[in-house]
Amino acid sequence: MSLSMSVLLAIIVSLAAYFVAPRYVLGLVDGDRRKLASLPKQFGLSAALTVLLPALAVAGVGSVIGMFGIGLPYVVIAVAMLALLYSIVQSRPDFIARNRAERLIGFVLIAASGVAILTTIGIVFSMLFEASNFFRDYHWSDFFFSTEWSPNFRGNSALGIIPLLWGTLYISFIALVFAVPIGLFAAIYLSEYASPRMRSVAKPAIEILAGIPTIVYGLFALITVGPFLRDYFASPMGLGDSASSVMTAGLVMGVMLIPFVSSLSDDIINAVPQAMRDGSFGLGATKSETIRQVVIPAALPGIVGAVLLAASRAIGETMIVVLGAGAAARLSLNPFEAMTTVTVKIVSQLTGDTDFASPETLVAFALGLTLFFITLSLNVIALVIVRKYREQYE
Repeated sequence: MSLSMSVLLAIIVSLAAYFVAPRYVLGLVDGDRRKLASLPKQFGLSAALTVLLPALAVAGVGSVIGMFGIGLPYVVIAVAMLALLYSIVQSRPDFIARNRAERLIGFVLIAASGVAILTTIGIVFSMLFEASNFFRDYHWSDFFFSTEWSPNFRGNSALGIIPLLWGTLYISFIALVFAVPIGLFAAIYLSEYASPRMRSVAKPAIEILAGIPTIVYGLFALITVGPFLRDYFASPMGLGDSASSVMTAGLVMGVMLIPFVSSLSDDIINAVPQAMRDGSFGLGATKSETIRQVVIPAALPGIVGAVLLAASRAIGETMIVVLGAGAAARLSLNPFEAMTTVTVKIVSQLTGDTDFASPETLVAFALGLTLFFITLSLNVIALVIVRKYREQYE
């Protein structure tokens, strides 16, 4: 028997406990619910959690540390059955199952939070470990301050991050310049001007953009946007003849970011109390003046947070850059030249038949760690701005 099968059986046993425990306790009082200290469904929930949580804990810990070897699935089932018997015996009319269920649910929530925190810590430490191996073979000053990126698996590589950071920030800047005004104006229209019927149609239509796979955006950039910009802007202006460019990736990425900015800003603007609008109208302000002088300043901290969230999303994008901007690492101000980003080079350095212990491969972890701290800094800045300028409304 496999471990996954034993976990599935434990889940089935917990479902059985959920239905058996209420009937058992009702049988003890001849169906008179007034004699029970808790509702029948609370007895069922308490019994189900009492069965499921110990079985999952044994399965998780045992699989991580190799406990019990091949006998672990049978141990999981045995724990589930013992917990089932315990939960049934414990289901007495005077047992306050509500409190037990609340404590178990609280434990589940704490465990879920712990998994998220431990996962983040594990990611950081794994990158730190591999990045430290990289910096033992390649000097940190050459990595952070060199303006040349030329990996060579035969040795003598130039692995400077500055060209990659420049491409990342340049493309993200163009994307935000395109996405933020359109997304913010769309949010203002939806929250302040659109009728309920129009809003019910327009908002889901805008949010569809967030569900399109990024590879589809990349193909759109490669086949449509890139050739259009090359033929009608770059070539006539003498700025380049390539369909892959910073402008191509930036514009398509901006389209992808519109629903992030629009949806978040719309929710934030709607959270501004209607009393503030009514007070502005009572003082003689027009609708546009109220939006410009009252609503937007009140919602500004949240809007800034939405923009920084969109910036983090842009910095971490890969497929649009691969297909729309190319893979050339260079420092240039020409938006119609091909460039690349940190995420693209992380993928390229870790794919193919490469020596995992070489600096040319380990540099991907140094790049990932740098990108992690950049996005973390953006999130911290957003948090500081929101906390500093947040106003409490009653």
